[in-house]
Amino acid sequence: MHKTRKVVIIGAGHVGSHVALALVQSGDVDDIVLIDKDENKALGQACDLDDAVTGAACGRDTVVRAGDYTELNNADILVTAFGRSRRPGETRLDMFTDSIRMADDVVAHLRQVDFHGIMISISNPADIICEYIRRRMAWAPQRCFCTGTSLETYRLLRVMGNLTGYARRSLQGYCLGEHGNSGFIAWSTVRINGRLFTEIMKEKPEWGDLDLADLQLKVKQAGDMEVDFKGCTEFGIANATLMIIRAVLHDQNLIWPCSTVLDGKYGEKDGVAGVPCVIGRNGIEEVVEIPLSPEEQEKFHASCDIIRGFLQRAEEIG
Repeated sequence: MHKTRKVVIIGAGHVGSHVALALVQSGDVDDIVLIDKDENKALGQACDLDDAVTGAACGRDTVVRAGDYTELNNADILVTAFGRSRRPGETRLDMFTDSIRMADDVVAHLRQVDFHGIMISISNPADIICEYIRRRMAWAPQRCFCTGTSLETYRLLRVMGNLTGYARRSLQGYCLGEHGNSGFIAWSTVRINGRLFTEIMKEKPEWGDLDLADLQLKVKQAGDMEVDFKGCTEFGIANATLMIIRAVLHDQNLIWPCSTVLDGKYGEKDGVAGVPCVIGRNGIEEVVEIPLSPEEQEKFHASCDIIRGFLQRAEEIG
């Protein structure tokens, strides 16, 4: 007998609605429920998305509707996409106070239901909000994680593909640390069809003007440009979230960077950060430790310290 696959999305704004659209078009779920403080907005988005189900691009007749927190009692996956958009010139950490206040409201509702599924958090500042909710709910780390440096890694592959001319599918590499300004490209992981990018650079005189610091800046500026020019980011993160949801629903054991609890991994304790993880039916099945250069390890610790400091502030506020 077929088991209904159900996803509940908290936040029906730019990101939440595009996650729902990606799910509708993929055909991976049967039931999508949107929750928003503005109930009319959730209802309007649900109706619009439900119209899209009829389109030829959709994999199945997915049900899309607005609902409340009781829908979580039998949901497989919860996506938290609440929060305001980042304003031009702001960092994600500048959204901290507003997002903690919203997270407290969400937690108050979560405590009234009996959710046993996987939570995937997008709300910014992503690493902090996800871990704050997890601690408040006392949920196991493997079932409560955030997209972390997924989007930075997407941007890394895009920038690298555009500059080298190679297909993005032939590129491998990770961004690690905070989903924010202290996150960084781990160049020791960046490969083209298995070979280190930094080695290939030496063999390519036509790449003579490529600079690692400049490439890092281009990856960072990609998100800033999207916010400055259009007021938000939505398509890339929605696609990353779909990829992670698929990995859970289909038990893919996908290795991909997400932000999760580091209990001794990478020399870090009592903190969270974006690192390669095995994603499957139970959420984070395993944290994958990859060798980092001394410089990368230093950057990683510094990024974790920033996240840890804001988590401490969150606990004091909460």
